Order: sequence, then structure tokens, then C-alpha cells
Amino acid sequence: MEAGRFRRDLWYRLNIFPISVPPLRERLDDIPLFVSFFVEKYGKWIGKKFDTISQKTMKMLQSYHWPGNVRELENLIERAVITCPEGRLEIETPDAQSGEKSREQKTLEEQEREIITDALENTYWRIEGPTGAAHLLGMNPSTLRTRMRKLGIRRPQRRNGSISVI
Repeated sequence: MEAGRFRRDLWYRLNIFPISVPPLRERLDDIPLFVSFFVEKYGKWIGKKFDTISQKTMKMLQSYHWPGNVRELENLIERAVITCPEGRLEIETPDAQSGEKSREQKTLEEQEREIITDALENTYWRIEGPTGAAHLLGMNPSTLRTRMRKLGIRRPQRRNGSISVI
């Protein structure tokens, strides 16, 4: 606008009929169309042809939450076209690559409880000393005890010679 290429009232002229485009995660039926478009686009650019993509892969793409929206999908397809041999396109969603489940996010408290419990189990519930959980976690033993109380973590009691599961 300052350079004189746009009119001052351009925004008001364009805002007559606002267009709302929902995120990709709300348009799962569009994913196969985007995949076909991007495979063709990058296949031509790279010089490869892809005939098939498995139903399992397509379902996996449709179950991913796509925080990066269409750009993330496009980058994923471009990477797959570059790395896959011609014929059948194999794609891994970022969830499969990182080993995480995107829809099953844990709270900070749940993650902290899990980390502390794992450390305690790995040290046979020893809290202090060089082989204790506090040392393993890089914290003061009294801080670990406080967090254990706060999170309700208790050492399992032995019953009839066996350990109970928490």
C-alpha cells in the first residue's frame, strides 16, 4: 500500500465476503485429493511415477492431527517422493517417525509420575545414594520425596512374597 501497488481500501473491498478455510484435520476427505495432487506434482518434478498408495497408509494419514496443516502434508509427500523408489509410495506420518501417538497427549503431571516411577523401579525403590533414583533424576532426595508425596507415588508393599502392581 505504501509503495502504491495496493489501494488503501483494498481490505474493505476484499472483506465483503469473508472465506473461512477449516484446518486439514477437519477435512479428512480432502486428504486423498491432496495426496494425489502432491504426488503428481513432485513426481513430475523429480521424474518418478507412483501408481499406488496403500489403504493402510491413507488411513494413517487421515488419522494424523496435522498441526502443520496442508504445508506439513505437502512436505511429507515431497520427502516420500524423493526417498521412495518408483511404483508404490510408502509414507510415514510424523507420529510413526517419532514413535509418539499424537492424540494421546499426557499431562505434565502424568509424565512426571511416569518418569519418577520408572526411575524408582530401575533403582529398586532406592531414593538416596549414587545408585538411587534421586541421583539418576539429577535432583535432591528430599525434592524427590516431596514430589512422590505430591503425585501419590508409594513403594508397593510385598504381599505373600510377591510385589503388588500399582
